[in-house]
Amino acid sequence: MDNGTAVQVSGLRKSYGELTAVNGLDLEIGTGEVFALLGPNGAGKTTTVEILEGFRRRDGGTVAVLGTDPAHGDRAWRARIGIVLQLGGSVEQLGQLPLSVLEMVRHVAGFYPAPRDPARTIDLVGLSAKARSRIRTLSGGQLRRLEVALGIVGRPELLFLDEPTTGFDPEARRQFWELIRVLREDGTTILLTTHYLDEAEELADRIAVVAGGRKVAEGDPATLGGRAAGLATVSWDGRDGREATQTVTPTKVVTELAAEFGGEIPALTVTRPTLEDVYLRLIEEAQA
Repeated sequence: MDNGTAVQVSGLRKSYGELTAVNGLDLEIGTGEVFALLGPNGAGKTTTVEILEGFRRRDGGTVAVLGTDPAHGDRAWRARIGIVLQLGGSVEQLGQLPLSVLEMVRHVAGFYPAPRDPARTIDLVGLSAKARSRIRTLSGGQLRRLEVALGIVGRPELLFLDEPTTGFDPEARRQFWELIRVLREDGTTILLTTHYLDEAEELADRIAVVAGGRKVAEGDPATLGGRAAGLATVSWDGRDGREATQTVTPTKVVTELAAEFGGEIPALTVTRPTLEDVYLRLIEEAQA
């Protein structure tokens, strides 16, 4: 595998009885890239990620993660990846441990050959004020931050983030986004699944949309699914009320309106399709 590629997937397939969860999926994630995998529930995202993590066997296709087939990943390979699973039972289990946040992070750091400093890791996820607190006293959002700390303390080359900001308030989400930027600057490759499209748009270098176990679109957030070339909506206050038109040449329309009004155009707005608009269209087309 090329040194510039962290994840290479070709023709990936996985079925559960008569249900096909992943049906010929192809992915390539570059080293140091933040890559978002989007799709509705049941699209095959979680199954794909579990195969890449080495937790689930595939039925067909080829997979290389950091140059290794995850089905045969050894302890040294696992030390090179970090995993933050969906919010669930792991949070409840953490809450029962008679340890402080710092003690827990130090304990997990001991499993890695070159971990981050535990205190620095706790600071990165915004838990410094709770470092000496018992895990059982943390709120749900704080427990989620602890899970993230445990996922990055090993200084992974590749980090899997499965719905990482579930349970975060808006301020905590913004802080987490800053953490992702720090990790990217450190050269960490990140595979992110999220239902928050603003999160994918803010963080991802590239996005793949999957539906029915297949990839239906891939690209950077600005151009995904033809977004950049989509119709723009030009709106303004006309003489008889609010008016609007859709066009592929919004600058021309605005110029014509400016000439018509003799200058400023009342309450002018120009909008292009949002990432959510494009995503919903892609899913609808895939399911048609």
